[in-house]
Amino acid sequence: MASIGTKNYEPTVARKVAFLGLGVMGLPMAGHLARAGHDVTVYNRSPGKARAWVEEFGGRSAPTPREAAAGAQIVFACVGNDDDLRSVVLGADGAFAGMAPGAVFVDHTTASADVARELYAKAKELGLNFVDAPVSGGQAGAVNGVLTIMCGGEQAVFDAIKPVAEAFGRAVTLVGAPGAGQLAKMVNQICIAGIVQGLSEAIAFGQAAGLDMKLVLDVISKGAAQSWQMENRGGTMVDDKFDFGFAVDWMRKDLGLVLAEARNNGARLPLTALVDQFYGDVQKMGGGRWDTSSLIKRLRD
Repeated sequence: MASIGTKNYEPTVARKVAFLGLGVMGLPMAGHLARAGHDVTVYNRSPGKARAWVEEFGGRSAPTPREAAAGAQIVFACVGNDDDLRSVVLGADGAFAGMAPGAVFVDHTTASADVARELYAKAKELGLNFVDAPVSGGQAGAVNGVLTIMCGGEQAVFDAIKPVAEAFGRAVTLVGAPGAGQLAKMVNQICIAGIVQGLSEAIAFGQAAGLDMKLVLDVISKGAAQSWQMENRGGTMVDDKFDFGFAVDWMRKDLGLVLAEARNNGARLPLTALVDQFYGDVQKMGGGRWDTSSLIKRLRD
């Protein structure tokens, strides 16, 4: 079975690109680049996954980020956290060491705004370009090539990478200066945390009241309560199914970034802090790899 969905790609000039990190997001994102006609070299910490990607999509794999980035006009990355990002970017085997002057590094990792600004500054010292570009839409969005991509960087650099990133994105937007993409992703995660908690309480309340909650959700999703979470996770929450989607462990990592940034900028996030604690409860229940909609299990178990 193919690991990406079908998509009609907009015509664009073929580019020589690299993709670093072939996890549940990166693998299909890199696949869409190849299917859109770009010349793709991949790197993954586990080389077997890189070889399997090449067998499915063509292109090449490289043993280090530096070798993957050599000759690439754009280097994309989607790894785990700030430290993972630095490990594939910096040092003798890092991507920056292999990139030619004028090349662009596009980071799709959900990381801190501080590391985005740090790597932007380092890239400028080396004559390179850097865009922080975290994504929203989850694994399904990556597989189907319909991610929302929030970018921080310079306008001219963004204009150069946007047509290429549209291979796996449906909304690629420059939201501000370096670091602004990461800050926008934090806003996104704050919204999701509150919505999922509210949806969890609503479903638990309705079930306690004896309502047919799938019917109720179908009704209220046509009114002001409608949300992506309701339409895509409401039914599975009713069915107590959580073996898919964005994992609780990842959400806690993201909310940790949010709360750290809030301490720096003085924003008050009482609901976000509370929901972060609730996700900690889910982890203690053994649900670290459950979908984020598993918040409702706290209200049942």
